[in-house]
Amino acid sequence: MANDPPLVCGFSRIDSAGMPWLRSRFAPGVEVKHLGKADGRAMQLVRFAAGATFPAHRHAGPEFIYVLEGEAVQNGRRLTAGYAGVAEQGTIEGGFHSDTGCVFLLVYDLDQVFDKT
Repeated sequence: MANDPPLVCGFSRIDSAGMPWLRSRFAPGVEVKHLGKADGRAMQLVRFAAGATFPAHRHAGPEFIYVLEGEAVQNGRRLTAGYAGVAEQGTIEGGFHSDTGCVFLLVYDLDQVFDKT
């Protein structure tokens, strides 16, 4: 089952393998799986096709990524599988992309706006 009912108040779980990938409304070649949200933060699996680029944006809160497959380029630094990237609130990210394609786990602030810097 993709989204099991909570067993204990305040806890939830989700089987991401059973969820479809959804096209991002912010960038072509980017797909997401919404894994959950709580206390002003959200978690997603994100998949970039080879050559996909995300638009520049200012971080409304801290953002955490963990690369699971492939490689991404964050502010000129190549992140391969096993690398984590952390961006503090107020930082501007421009040109986040993947030349080869990648999948990463993303935790971000729900107030995040991706189409404005």
